[in-house]
Amino acid sequence: PPSHNLEMKHLPGADPELVLLSHRYEELERIPLSDMTREEINQLVQELGFYRKETPDAPVPEEFQFAPARPLPTLPPPQAPAVDSKTPPEREEREHPDL
Repeated sequence: PPSHNLEMKHLPGADPELVLLSHRYEELERIPLSDMTREEINQLVQELGFYRKETPDAPVPEEFQFAPARPLPTLPPPQAPAVDSKTPPEREEREHPDL
């Protein structure tokens, strides 16, 4: 049965994987599916919170309209420098200075 907010794209030659996107279409996670059975994939989709429709054109309850959207991972808030400090806060090497 079809699931809401779930789209299958067949890419010849590519290993099958489930790509989870945010509501802004930003990639959140990739889950390889090649070693899973159809039943295991269906169970995974259900566990992830996708709403299973009875028919392709069946209405979706309001609480599932954006399901299973998850918030993007967030970075910890930056620590403010001491008021009397004149040196900028230390940054990790991979952190861009504008972030």
